[in-house]
Amino acid sequence: VQLQASGGGLVQTGDSLRLSCAASGRTFSSYHVGWFRQAPGKEREFVGTINGSGDMTQYVNSVKGRFTISRENAKNTVYLQMNMLKPEDTGVYYCAAAGRGWGQFASYDYWGQGTQVTVSS
Repeated sequence: VQLQASGGGLVQTGDSLRLSCAASGRTFSSYHVGWFRQAPGKEREFVGTINGSGDMTQYVNSVKGRFTISRENAKNTVYLQMNMLKPEDTGVYYCAAAGRGWGQFASYDYWGQGTQVTVSS
């Protein structure tokens, strides 16, 4: 599975942004897809994940109620809708696919390149 994240940009506090993660491969629906982010000088952080069928999600507490992950398996794409953005949401956002496990500690064996999200105050 090859992944490509896109949709990042520079926004202001309170704005919304939607990231996309486009995947190659016919078995995309077999994979959970997670979103991670890494702020400058910090370790990579789990943001949330969605299961293969798209009916189960999990989020880190700091984004609950603001971020929503969805997927369109027919388009081999997973989305991260980010609302009410805050400066602390700034970072490089990555998508990753896991064939085993669930949640933050699933086996994310496939990673896309990151897309930069910058939220100005």
